[in-house]
Amino acid sequence: MLQKGEKAPDFHLQTTEGEISLSQFQGKKVVLYFYPKDDTPGCTKEACGFRDVYDQILAKGAVVIGISADSVDSHQKFKKKYNLPFYLASDPDHSVLKTYGAWGEKKMYGKVFPGIIRSTYVIDEHGTIIAVFPKVSPEKHAEEILALL
Repeated sequence: MLQKGEKAPDFHLQTTEGEISLSQFQGKKVVLYFYPKDDTPGCTKEACGFRDVYDQILAKGAVVIGISADSVDSHQKFKKKYNLPFYLASDPDHSVLKTYGAWGEKKMYGKVFPGIIRSTYVIDEHGTIIAVFPKVSPEKHAEEILALL
């Protein structure tokens, strides 16, 4: 994983709103969160948590970008179903996930397999990582991020 104080690597990914890059948010804080799969229990809790405090996050000069390997079509359905107001970016080849250390070995039910590691980076207005959350509990994570901002 990348560390606090490092420059956040730029990326270009497709979202439901078109292509975005990290660099286009220069001058704003960015909450960059990686999650395993649209419309699954933990990911839905996390996304709805961000939705519920999104206006407060915006008021603090930040934006939220969620990244998973799901397709843009899947993201569109997820956003519509739960009224999610923030960006959901698609990384089907795992390039950004790997760059940010959010792709790796996971263990579930005694099995080890490659997958997306639920994690979050908070990036400042100049593109520097100011906080890293390597293992996220989806239930209260949005409030934790809001308190940090």
